[in-house]
Amino acid sequence: MCLVAFAVDASRRFPLVVASNRDEYFDRPAARLAWWTPTGGGPEILGGRDLKGGGTWMGLTQQGRFALVTNVRNPSDLDPGAPSRGEIVPLWLRGDLPMDRYWMQVGLSGYNGFNVLAADFRQGECFWGSNRERFPKRLERGVYGLSNASLDTPWPKVERLKQHMRSALREAETADALAERLFEALGDRTEIADEFLPHTGVSVEWERWLSPAFIRTPDGRYGTRCSTVVITERIRRRLVTHVIERSFTAAKGPGVALLRRSMLKHWPPLANGREETAAASVMVSGPAAAHATAARATKPA
Repeated sequence: MCLVAFAVDASRRFPLVVASNRDEYFDRPAARLAWWTPTGGGPEILGGRDLKGGGTWMGLTQQGRFALVTNVRNPSDLDPGAPSRGEIVPLWLRGDLPMDRYWMQVGLSGYNGFNVLAADFRQGECFWGSNRERFPKRLERGVYGLSNASLDTPWPKVERLKQHMRSALREAETADALAERLFEALGDRTEIADEFLPHTGVSVEWERWLSPAFIRTPDGRYGTRCSTVVITERIRRRLVTHVIERSFTAAKGPGVALLRRSMLKHWPPLANGREETAAASVMVSGPAAAHATAARATKPA
């Protein structure tokens, strides 16, 4: 993941919404969203898979855990021998580590700069963490944005996507309408004027290329590989999660290669075993966040 906006309990009808772009070199092999078993065992993961590093950038489990990772852009402290950051998500999704023990492990493992969003809906909690910070932060309800800096760093594309998220939540009357609004925002190719570009240690030329929500370098070698929208909808006092993915080729145009859509019933599981007919909130006592991803086939509940 390289650009994410997520809303947690910001709407009664849509208590969990995620809009995300994954940016990567097109020659790095990856599998599209599907259910798969991680190396070493553990619950099946629903998400894409990095076929080079063996991990994933975003995933969820039926047991109610979710995680995603983004890199922190700072070429000056990049260690080419560091372990793959794709290991960070499956470690959380394995489900046997509480946040304190998980953070002790990932925070000291020598990864290059990263952000991780880790939620456990059965426990009613969600955290953002970065190995550029000492401790993870527990998140309250609200709308958040994340790219290749700290949480809610006000890069123009992060602020724009958060604004689109808020307006779409107010105005969309159906899950399909909400998804279309978010995909439109994720597809924005508007480059930012030089005076508003962040300074992350790459050239000004690269800062320009990386400034839109939807990225394509002029040579077509790097860019947005897929856009994923996750919408949890409250239907007759039940939670149903819609997951829609658009994948893209290396072409300089939009290059839509595949559309995948899935529906997960009774997901996310409500915290601490509460009845599904309970409240609209997906979290207990405020703290929250989430994401999900899907494949063409729906996993039975």
